[in-house]
Amino acid sequence: MNTHQNHGHHEHHQNHEHHQNHESHQQHGHHEGHQHHADHAHHGHGAPQGLTASDQGYTLIPETVGPEGEFTFRITGPDGRPVTAYEPQHEALLHLIVVRRDLSGYRHVHPTLDADGTWRVANPFDGPAAYHAYADFKAAGAAPLTLGVDLTLPGGTTEHPLPEASATATVDGYTVTLTGQLTAGAGAPLTFTVARDGAPVADLQPYLAAYGHLVALRAADLAYLHVHPNGEPGDGVTAPGPDITFHAVAPTAGPYRLYLDFKHGDAVHTAEFTVVAAD
Repeated sequence: MNTHQNHGHHEHHQNHEHHQNHESHQQHGHHEGHQHHADHAHHGHGAPQGLTASDQGYTLIPETVGPEGEFTFRITGPDGRPVTAYEPQHEALLHLIVVRRDLSGYRHVHPTLDADGTWRVANPFDGPAAYHAYADFKAAGAAPLTLGVDLTLPGGTTEHPLPEASATATVDGYTVTLTGQLTAGAGAPLTFTVARDGAPVADLQPYLAAYGHLVALRAADLAYLHVHPNGEPGDGVTAPGPDITFHAVAPTAGPYRLYLDFKHGDAVHTAEFTVVAAD
């Protein structure tokens, strides 16, 4: 089935894999991990990403999308040809985020690259709906980019309202509590505390070179903010839980949906939050 462009509302869910980390040393305001991930600094400083399929000469071109088949796409470079050389970012050549346009059905997967520049991944969609897909990558010799495109899987679907803002989320038997305030135009620490059965989880496992990974999407237009945790596994100061701290900047005030990935018990879990960024 060919891809379809669509600007419908949004919806989302949870089930994905993405990176994680962090930290017990919020006092390290210089954010060692954030510096280590300097190649992604554009994500952490409030600049919206993923709203356009083309940027800096690179274009995300969907090829096929189907309810039971692979999703395939290419990224062309400034010369108009498919890009075939990429530099790994957080243990993957490309991170693909797919979310319904109502901010449910969230998935984070890692496609495989063919020699001709075609990316392919087993069905990352959560049934018929309007979606937005983000490709987060670094072409060889170029700056990191996040490109985005609208996709539609035809069929009956039900939109889900954005959940109310809450500082607590539950997933797979875990309770995750958020402290900190997302603030428009200003950096602020966001700390997520992971517990299970009432007990702090202090043995989080590294996943994609971190203890936690956080993606923030602006509810109004699905602008993408990809932030990183303070510290990283093995740096001598970052504890494996229960706290995971990130430095984040919201480009504007208003509601955002946050997706926190963390690994424990050899499985990746995604906790989801609605937060409202203050002026």
